[in-house]
Amino acid sequence: MTPRITAFYAGLSALLLVVLSVRVMLYRRSARIGLGDAGDKTLIRLMRAHGNAVENVLIGLLLLLVLELLAIAPLWLHLFGASLVIGRILHAWGVSRSAGKSFGRLWGMVLTWLAIIVMAVVALWQSVLWWLTSM
Repeated sequence: MTPRITAFYAGLSALLLVVLSVRVMLYRRSARIGLGDAGDKTLIRLMRAHGNAVENVLIGLLLLLVLELLAIAPLWLHLFGASLVIGRILHAWGVSRSAGKSFGRLWGMVLTWLAIIVMAVVALWQSVLWWLTSM
C-alpha cells in the first residue's frame, strides 16, 4: 500500500512550513536582524508560529502515516490530516497577529491536539488488538 493520503497532507504541511520560514526570513531582512530575535516582538511571534508548526507537524504526520499503513479508513485519515493542517494554519495565523489570546491560537491548538490525541489512541488500540489476537 502506498501512503498517498499521508503524502497529500505532508505536502501541504511542507508548503506551510516553507511559507512560515520565508515570513521569518523576509522580516529578518527588513528589520536587519541576523541572528536571534533582538527583542523584536513581531519577529518573536513569527519565529514561534514557524517553530510551533515544526514541533507539532512531525508527530502528526508520523501518526497519520502509521494509521494509513495500518489501513485505517480513508475518511478518518482525511479528517485527521485536515484537522492537523487547518489547526496549524489557524495557530500560525493567530500567533502571527497577536502575542495574547486569539481565536486562531486557541482553535489551532485544539484541532492539532485533537488530531494527535485521537490518532495516538487509535494507533495504541490497533497495537493492543494485534497483540491480543496474536497470542
